Amino acid sequence: MSHETQVILDRGVLVKVEANIYGARKKLKKEDLVLADGSKLPPEDLASLGSKRLLDPDKLTVFNRLKKEAERICLRVGTRFLGGFAVPVESAASITAELERIALDFAAAKTDFIAGYDAAVTDWVVRHPEFAGIIEQAVDSVEFVSTRLSFDFLVVSVGLPDSLPPTDVARLESKIVSLSEQMFYEISVEANQLIEQSLLGKEQVTRNALRPIRRMRDKLDGLGFLDHRVAPVVSTIDDLLARIPNKGAIEGSILQEILATAMLLSDPDKTRRHGEGLLAAQPPVIEEAEEVIEHEEPELSAVPTPVIAETASDTPEFTDLFDGIFDDELEPESASDDWALEVLLDKNQTKLVTDSDADESNPSEHSAEPATVTAGDDEEADDSDQDYWF
Repeated sequence: MSHETQVILDRGVLVKVEANIYGARKKLKKEDLVLADGSKLPPEDLASLGSKRLLDPDKLTVFNRLKKEAERICLRVGTRFLGGFAVPVESAASITAELERIALDFAAAKTDFIAGYDAAVTDWVVRHPEFAGIIEQAVDSVEFVSTRLSFDFLVVSVGLPDSLPPTDVARLESKIVSLSEQMFYEISVEANQLIEQSLLGKEQVTRNALRPIRRMRDKLDGLGFLDHRVAPVVSTIDDLLARIPNKGAIEGSILQEILATAMLLSDPDKTRRHGEGLLAAQPPVIEEAEEVIEHEEPELSAVPTPVIAETASDTPEFTDLFDGIFDDELEPESASDDWALEVLLDKNQTKLVTDSDADESNPSEHSAEPATVTAGDDEEADDSDQDYWF
């Protein structure tokens, strides 16, 4: 097993949600139908008759809603994996608490449904008196229905047994490696929703439109161990959020940046390329160069080490030595057709140059703490689970 696979297994857990919901349906039979003289049904190998409802489907809505809520909770910080959800270890406790709440709500809804089951069937028969016979003959007992309504969940860690054949190890590793693809795909789905429902054709939006951006950012940050290209993408989103005004409508250039970021996230391939491009554009680590100098010091004993360090760091002629070396690597494969990626990459390069100039002209600003966006009055709605699209 590779080191990358082991890291993913160590830093993630598998959450399995098991929600069984009574369907209140039975197969429709030929004798259930009243045919006119001369009418003929198609043979079974050609068409099936479908099913018949035994009670109002609205009575089961609450159970489907709770099941979907449980899935949303897991997807908020995790990604689909092996029939469940792979989530970060540090998020397991909070997810467990929320799933426990849903289990209690599910149990309460089940008690109410079972108590009113007979009445619900009777009401359905009254609403369809001409088909009372085919409904009543298919009704299930309360005891049977009770066994078909349940909610439970498991939180387990995934590991590979020592005796597993190499082919099975390779099969599981391929699924683990594909986790990052699934994560980027789920992000793209939510980003496309944001674009279609809140951003396209808008000259301004409310701060509620930021909620999906923050949700995607938190998911990427928590699952960053799945792919090394995630970290710079998270930094891009953080930089955007830090420059959004605390109050008021969002419009103008900052709205265009939000749209560009959403368009980037809506394409899994572009998101990966953006992260990879930012990683390639990072400057060389100075500490590594100093270590090399110290390692070669015995061979250069005639030249004082402090002089070398001073020349490399303080002489003005060397200040811009590495400027522009990585510019070519920042260009995407199709820069002319990739507006969102070009906007963000150009902005990132501009930010690097601006920060460098600011550090030389005013070193004291470098030590100042970054501006923190605090939630204003418009953020009070963010505590709700309801998504608002404007």
